[in-house]
Amino acid sequence: MPPGSNDGAALSETVRRIERSAGALATASVSRMDETLPWFRELPADQRAWVMLVAQAGVRSLVEWLRRDGRRPTQDLADEIFDAAPTALARSISLQQTVALVKVTIDVAEEQVAHLAVPGEEAALREAVLRFSREVAFSAARVYARAAESRGAWDARLQALLVDALLRGDSSDVLASRAAALGWADAPPVAVAVGRSPGGEAAAVLHTVYRAARRIGVEIIGGVHGDRLVLVLGGASDPVAATAKLLAGFGAGPVVVGPAVATLDEATESARAALAGFRAAPGWPDAPRPVSASDLLPERALAGDVEARRRLRQDVYGSLVRASGELLETLDAFFAAGGVLEGAARALFVHPNTVRYRLRRVADVTGLSPLTARDAFALRVALTIGRLDPQAPVTQSTT
Repeated sequence: MPPGSNDGAALSETVRRIERSAGALATASVSRMDETLPWFRELPADQRAWVMLVAQAGVRSLVEWLRRDGRRPTQDLADEIFDAAPTALARSISLQQTVALVKVTIDVAEEQVAHLAVPGEEAALREAVLRFSREVAFSAARVYARAAESRGAWDARLQALLVDALLRGDSSDVLASRAAALGWADAPPVAVAVGRSPGGEAAAVLHTVYRAARRIGVEIIGGVHGDRLVLVLGGASDPVAATAKLLAGFGAGPVVVGPAVATLDEATESARAALAGFRAAPGWPDAPRPVSASDLLPERALAGDVEARRRLRQDVYGSLVRASGELLETLDAFFAAGGVLEGAARALFVHPNTVRYRLRRVADVTGLSPLTARDAFALRVALTIGRLDPQAPVTQSTT
């Protein structure tokens, strides 16, 4: 007769039998686990001992529930089962493995029903075991959910600290220790992307980008800083293209990707460039999304970014100076003529094809084509910066 009926006392002798057999049931369950679950045999001794405690607590809880005729909520008793083992067990054994352990224990209990139940109570005991095992499974899910929430909250805090250290430019030792705690594999190349956060709980924001990152096979560490979402990407051969697949995690507005570097130790450089580009991005309303921080050098320079000014002066203006004076002269004439080849040719007393050739040389030397409006803007800014600081060295930059 099922627990909870008016004749619940009919199971009293069965309950006493189960109580006397509690130790044997737990031992038999663990032995069956050892026989049927290869991964269980490989567990360290302390974790096997924890499983034994859980099995014993399970039998005690079943006895208590039957003794009280099912009047005490099953959930309370089921939750107590997992109090016998430390929370660390949830990090050592997966939920799927825990379900397998519960199933083995229930199978052993069901096999013993004929010996444990007094005659006529076999069906009632079998039903009670099945009802209780269902609650045990639900309780296991709750234990793992709480552990996941706790671990997720801790990981989110640790990631926020790592990103904060990265933005501050802390030592590589600090970055390495925090990254190691998060299981970061430091797969090259590494790059930093910055954009607006969509708002809401940081954990929910990061969950969205983590899920997208897993789909494309990219390592990721993220943090929400104020209204900004900062992501560290690892293992993406093209960080800009990879970030484009993570845009669903960002809020509205520009998303800027810093240059790729070899390791997390060097990612401060990428973070600085991405942040500088994010601040300067409003100066280029039609910028692609995401956009490389290097493509925002003119806006960054105008916004006061020292590194952007240095790169434009050395890599662009310096390259033109080292190439030949005629390239600078041709650029000046081309810009003065409003971008008209024939006008520049007349001012220089050369054939238009000569101007066209020299402009191609400018593109080869600097990577910027004067015939493209965007590149022409960058070239003009670079010329202005170079001439405003004529005493600065114009040796080739290694950045």
